[in-house]
Amino acid sequence: MRTIILLISVVVLISCNSSQKKQEEQVKKEPVKVENKLDLEVYDFNGFEKFLNKKDGKIYVINFWATWCAPCVKELPYFEKLKELYKDKGVEILLVSLDFPNQYDSKLKPFIIDKKITSKVIALDDVDMNTWIPKVNENWSGALPATIIYKNDESKFFEQSFTYEILENEVKQFLK
Repeated sequence: MRTIILLISVVVLISCNSSQKKQEEQVKKEPVKVENKLDLEVYDFNGFEKFLNKKDGKIYVINFWATWCAPCVKELPYFEKLKELYKDKGVEILLVSLDFPNQYDSKLKPFIIDKKITSKVIALDDVDMNTWIPKVNENWSGALPATIIYKNDESKFFEQSFTYEILENEVKQFLK
């Protein structure tokens, strides 16, 4: 009888230990959710328009992009580099995300954090694109990436992706 009780006890202990290991493995495999502390400013076009009309002598580089746009993502480091090298020369970078609003928390914010983007990023959430795209530039088809570089009343619009050298050369024209 003791042998049977001892045998049952050993089986129970082994199965409990195995069950505990499986639970620990499951806990380790589940993704860890980190709370997103990034505050994202979201504008409709009326609220955003103020960024297109500053007349304070600074050079503004406004890039329209989205996380789902491969050429946009490829050129983002160039805007970051430009920001670092020209911040003391009055150059301001604004990255305007056109990501879908339902993906701000799941894609856009994690992307900004993961890529360590330090330029100002805002989201433009205005479904009436046919109205606001021509207000940004009458020649803009709406394709991404698109960039405006301006200083006071002088402005250039680009519906293209940049290399760093071309972007820097365009900004240098506004420094003269």
